[in-house]
Amino acid sequence: MSRSGKWSLVVTVLIIFATGVVLGLWLNRRSAPPSEFAALESGEAVVTRVYREISPAVVNIVARRRGQTPWMFMQPVPQYGQGSGFVIDREGHVLTNNHVVANAEYLEVTLMGGKKVQARLVGRDPISDLAVIKVIPFPEMAVAPLGDSDKLQVGQRVIAIGNPFGFQHTVTSGFIGALNRDLAIGQRTMIGMIQTDAAINPGNSGGPLIDSRGSVIGINTALISQTGGFMGISVALPINRARKVAGQILKWGHAIYPWIGIKSWLDLEPSIAKKMGLPGVSGVLIYQLAPDGPAAVAGLRGGDRLLVLGGRPVTYNGRPIVLGGDVILAVNGIPTPSYDDYRNALAEKNVGETITLKVLRGDGEFDVPITLVEAPSMPM
Repeated sequence: MSRSGKWSLVVTVLIIFATGVVLGLWLNRRSAPPSEFAALESGEAVVTRVYREISPAVVNIVARRRGQTPWMFMQPVPQYGQGSGFVIDREGHVLTNNHVVANAEYLEVTLMGGKKVQARLVGRDPISDLAVIKVIPFPEMAVAPLGDSDKLQVGQRVIAIGNPFGFQHTVTSGFIGALNRDLAIGQRTMIGMIQTDAAINPGNSGGPLIDSRGSVIGINTALISQTGGFMGISVALPINRARKVAGQILKWGHAIYPWIGIKSWLDLEPSIAKKMGLPGVSGVLIYQLAPDGPAAVAGLRGGDRLLVLGGRPVTYNGRPIVLGGDVILAVNGIPTPSYDDYRNALAEKNVGETITLKVLRGDGEFDVPITLVEAPSMPM
């Protein structure tokens, strides 16, 4: 074959190849449907996708309670509260907040699409503000996937779905503003909470807080507000803690918390410690121990006399200071400058585990191993 013939053959092959490529791309473009999120910005697409995936598993909960009115001669009349929840398994278990269902005589769940079903209470835990209720499952029931709240980062995008003010299946979005927030609510402190600026309002309680992958990473629990409405800060219970508590409720009917038998205490500050003749430390000053609790059995001591100066008992934050008690400085090497820090350290442990307390007695420090037992049940 001549040189010119070879070149003609090469050119012909290249033209055929190029034509095939162009034709294939054109056919592929014609056959592929446009993405339903193509017109959305990336952030909008995430929220839209997550809402479509998770919202079928989100429910509205109406709790009927018995109340009394004086103008009806103290006759019982029904009172209603409502919140949100989400389905976590094919058996029909729903997670929500304890305060949504507490003291309810009747629970009604509304599923996406308007289907209403009766629910029963499985168990609830006032300490974590978590409750598990159950509906009769059905084949097409949607289930929300649970994520890992231990891997969260500040600044991460989150989406909340719930029923604020009774408006069902409302979505809001924002970012994680802080992790491990402690929030005082009444006589208790919610520890290790997720702080977010995703709008949460009355009725959102118990609904899921979701990451951009579509996994539930928290349960919307409370808003920080002086007006009762959203002001930019709300908190959610981390899903890993909720999963642990829910598992205990499903197995035993209640949550289990480790305990060593401290009945009363004082958060000791360095300035107060010095007035007591102790080194200037921060820790948990033991006032009273349960007589047969693990701490008492291990040899820890509570207080036995008041601190008196000038003939008068010395008080701190309205409480008299009691001398003679041991001071807990750390749990397994983690400093415990306050009772909340001590409780946070214990919350990560399980009944039956042995911990080591660093204790101050007088001017000497020593370690005390203590095996955790189950805390006495608290009134529900």
